[in-house]
Amino acid sequence: MKLRSNEPFWLIKNGIKHSYPSVKADIETDIIIIGAGITGSLMAYQCIQDGYNTVIIDHREVGHGSTSATTALLQYEIDVPLYELSKMIGKKAAEQNYLACYEAIDILEDLSKKIKSRCGFKKKESLFYAAYKKDVDWLKSEFKARQNLNLPVTWISSDSINKRFGMENTFGGILSQQAGSMDAFRFTHDLLHYSCQKGLDIYDKTAIDHVKYNKSGVMVHTETGHRLQAKKLIYCTGFESTNIIKEKFVDLVSTYAFVGEQDKKGTKKLKDTVFWNSADPYIYMRATDDGRFLIGGGDVDFITSKKRDGLINSKVQHLHRHINRIFPSFNIITDFAWAGTFGKTKDGLPYIGEHPDFKSTYFVLGFGGNGITFSVIGMKIISDLLKGTMHDLSQYYRFGR
Repeated sequence: MKLRSNEPFWLIKNGIKHSYPSVKADIETDIIIIGAGITGSLMAYQCIQDGYNTVIIDHREVGHGSTSATTALLQYEIDVPLYELSKMIGKKAAEQNYLACYEAIDILEDLSKKIKSRCGFKKKESLFYAAYKKDVDWLKSEFKARQNLNLPVTWISSDSINKRFGMENTFGGILSQQAGSMDAFRFTHDLLHYSCQKGLDIYDKTAIDHVKYNKSGVMVHTETGHRLQAKKLIYCTGFESTNIIKEKFVDLVSTYAFVGEQDKKGTKKLKDTVFWNSADPYIYMRATDDGRFLIGGGDVDFITSKKRDGLINSKVQHLHRHINRIFPSFNIITDFAWAGTFGKTKDGLPYIGEHPDFKSTYFVLGFGGNGITFSVIGMKIISDLLKGTMHDLSQYYRFGR
């Protein structure tokens, strides 16, 4: 195996899309958003649409955090299956969350069209297949729960999976008619550029020294000595929020992925579907819009960045073994491989809203495998909170739940 790059595929593919300045003067505005990844870009778009003077800042370049590493399988499925989530938070609540994630995919599609993004957004099917025979029973329970919610799902046999996708050693699965994929890094840049033309101020390479919180607003002090005053502050910083929130509310996990050489003929049967399995941790796969094969998984608890990155080679070999098991005729050469860290919550749900330790502040922390769809929901929840109203889903995403 030849490892050609340990940088995320999206960074190499896209290069530098747009450049923005760092903060060089004091600023006063309505809203400051910290974190210029996909979550921050969605939140900034919503704030601009709602008529707020908005500033977004990041200590990196735009999109160079988790957004550059995400594989962007867009699914309405939450990491906790519907039938299990119903036991944890109640059937009605679980169904509300699944339906909201379902709608979020359509919102992303509409938004990508509105801003004329070249992120390669594409609506697809999703196959959730049984990795082991022992998983079939609970997977059928999940299928029944989705049927009862009138979600567009069918049960597909292992023989049908083999005939349609050329996959071996599966034991049946749930085929959903709602999913998607895109280049999240490109979408983030396109959305920020669009919002910038509508009045958003964007600053990257701007590190924060400290923040002062009070009832009338917040004051952000940068490491270069500048001050940014705002009525409200919104953190869209993902797992890095663990650096400022005292209590343990999320487990940090490292995941691994690689993208193979371009092979449009080899990925032809896979291009309209995203795949994930019932293993724990699960494996996820899809074709990219330029005909490459992408696979991720092999999750481990996060320890340090050095140890995480030191496992890239062995994890790529692990992912290759999975490919050889279900696609024995594939001959995939690794072009790009990388590791990323994300947050995992006890119920698979995000943390969105206020925290008692931070006045005049909101958080949009879309953890889990479908953090992007949670970010779409988050921009609506925070929009409501800024207007003094409460979104129906807010109660399920609160801190201390």
